[in-house]
Amino acid sequence: MGYLNNSVVTVDAILTKKGRELLARGDGSFKITQFALSDDEIDYTLYNTTHPSGSAFYGEAIENMPLLEAFPDENQIMKYKLSTLPRGTSKLPLLEAGYSSIRIKQGASLAITPQTLNYLGATSTFEAGGYTATIADVRVLSNFTGVGVNTEEAERLNSTTTIGTNVSKTVIGTSINLTATTINTLFGTTRTQLQTTISLIGRDSGARVSIPVTIIKVNN
Repeated sequence: MGYLNNSVVTVDAILTKKGRELLARGDGSFKITQFALSDDEIDYTLYNTTHPSGSAFYGEAIENMPLLEAFPDENQIMKYKLSTLPRGTSKLPLLEAGYSSIRIKQGASLAITPQTLNYLGATSTFEAGGYTATIADVRVLSNFTGVGVNTEEAERLNSTTTIGTNVSKTVIGTSINLTATTINTLFGTTRTQLQTTISLIGRDSGARVSIPVTIIKVNN
């Protein structure tokens, strides 16, 4: 990982680990259909409205901040995507998943049904476009599917299987179903727990929340 030269305009495009996995399949499952913008590296507290040189320099510190090169871990980049909200919006949407953390035993199942708070004038609502859910390490689950959204993209993601080890999986739905793995070899000889993270994003609002997940080994 390095820094980009911010004195020139640079487009640094790479594939994430997930993108490389899909490309390696060679079955047409690698399709770029959308793009998003984010401002992960921007510290807006540096916007200085008292700059002695005047308003043209309020954003000088932000504009001179170094930018990181693109890196391939899809779970660590673009966490704060830019979204469009109605003019006059006074509260940013928040995503409520019903869990601050998830702890389930091997073989147990769970459903997550997110809601979005402070969105489109409603105290809480379900987004029409559904929610994107990404599990950082799909090995810890035997089932990870989204239900409730019947678009071509959702059906493609929800039916995709992963190959390799320690790769993420993304699904789309208004509800997300998961089942913890029953494979004991993942725990090794000493571990009693497996840990990963589920990231949920509102597809209409851009609201995001990350939930730590712990899988507890069951001793037979």
